[in-house]
Amino acid sequence: MVEAPQTAEGWFSLHDFRSIDWDAWRDAPESERQRAIEEGASFLKRRELVADADDGESALFSVLGHKADLLFIHFRPSLDDLSAIERRFEDTALAEFTERETSYVSVTEVSGYVSDDYFEEGADAVDEGLRRYIEGKLKPEIPDDEYVSFYPMSKRRGEEHNWYDLDFEERADLMAGHGEVGKEYAGKIKQVIASSVGFDDHEWGVTLFGADPTDIKDIVYEMRFDPASSRYGEFGDFYVGRRFPPRDLNAFLAGEAVPTERIPEADSAGHPHGESGHGGEGGHHADDGHGRGEGRGHSGAGGGSAHGDHPHGDEAAGSEGDHPHGEGGGHGDEGGHHADDGHGHGDEGDDGDDADIRGELADLDIYAGQPHGEDVYATVLYSEAGVDELFDEVEGLRGNFDHYGTHVKTAVYEGRHTDRAAVVSIWDTASAAETAGGFLSELPDIVARAGEESGFGTMGMFYMVKADYQTEFVDTFDDVGDLLAEMDGHVETDLMVNVEDENDMFIASQWNAKEDAMEFFRSDEFSETVQWGRDVLADRPRHVFLA
Repeated sequence: MVEAPQTAEGWFSLHDFRSIDWDAWRDAPESERQRAIEEGASFLKRRELVADADDGESALFSVLGHKADLLFIHFRPSLDDLSAIERRFEDTALAEFTERETSYVSVTEVSGYVSDDYFEEGADAVDEGLRRYIEGKLKPEIPDDEYVSFYPMSKRRGEEHNWYDLDFEERADLMAGHGEVGKEYAGKIKQVIASSVGFDDHEWGVTLFGADPTDIKDIVYEMRFDPASSRYGEFGDFYVGRRFPPRDLNAFLAGEAVPTERIPEADSAGHPHGESGHGGEGGHHADDGHGRGEGRGHSGAGGGSAHGDHPHGDEAAGSEGDHPHGEGGGHGDEGGHHADDGHGHGDEGDDGDDADIRGELADLDIYAGQPHGEDVYATVLYSEAGVDELFDEVEGLRGNFDHYGTHVKTAVYEGRHTDRAAVVSIWDTASAAETAGGFLSELPDIVARAGEESGFGTMGMFYMVKADYQTEFVDTFDDVGDLLAEMDGHVETDLMVNVEDENDMFIASQWNAKEDAMEFFRSDEFSETVQWGRDVLADRPRHVFLA
């Protein structure tokens, strides 16, 4: 009997292809379409955030041609996880406007041709480079903002050419030659190979990612001439698309080009990597598109040794049980207070809840902002890392952010009464702030994101104090802090100070419930503080929405 190579399996994979029912979409009331967009974007965003927990990867792609409109790619540790994702999507309003065209189920795999030592003695028996390479194959990372091509394939079992009749050494030689072609595309193409033997109609699902779609065409074309494909390859349908973030779902459905806005990848020091953020000699994956820069082994099809029976020689956060409804961020106010329910959305409708809050504050002569115009959007993350370490990391990212006209500021604030610092990134658009949040989430010792804590959060953004009043302002805050400590429902308040400018501050508070915070805002003491603050601030606090 011909020897079968050993295999090791990693994450399970689901490629979910959907078409939009455009007639139903056009006929639907605007309120239904808006709900579908919000719930769909919320669902997809939460699926992508799972990568922060090292429990998988997800991505959304627009698909060209008649075969489908959208492609959802999910990698998860178990088939049960993928099943939960499928059912969760069906619970969204967006699902009502989609039809599943096809799907593909598989599991990432490396085979015995990679290394005898790995299979016989374990991962500790191979060098660090090969170990990372194998880990990257079993737990692949999906590049940001790149083109994708997916196709299933099998090895031929014909009368003249039967792959499974070849002996081990002959198959190894063929795959080694096949891998040499792939090496030419190291740094241009990232390839994910997943076995579907026993799971789907073909034997493997092949997913190619590249910043330039012609590179995808070229690698497939060249490999067709290699004997491993020309004699033994059988292919299913090909699908091509482009990755875009869930926040652009509205733009996609409106017929606009997506992604609408991009921020180049940066490594852990914040250095830009150009379009793809990938490359390196010999196919090393220098950056994963999330600023991690650790290198999951080798990128590119080929990348090193042959991969046995693989068709080509070759490279927070959210939980699956969360509810798909309601993703929008809370709104701030010009008086410096961000009011949020602790989850980034209201109980039954964010816009109405936020409007009520703004109205109540306006009645108290606290809110002086406008719902449009001077509004900006913020991402705020809290870290327990040392301020100096955190600042060095943020400074690198900030240099990259400054290339974009929508960037207002990014700064590190040190708490006076807590052991954590805050990283605040302000942008003119919500999409830019949300994109920046993906990079900032990789900063050291991040413990929370504003708007996602339990209870009800308020934030004062930003107090630029006149220099002569800085000490007096801090002392007054301490007096107010003493008052807060005695109030029912108050959990914690801290004055956060910009490490680069002691006159730039914001106040972050946590309450058990909205009404607890509003009770404080209605107090005479708070009203007096607000009136006094208008005399000591260098300018008006900016109206901020949490992205």
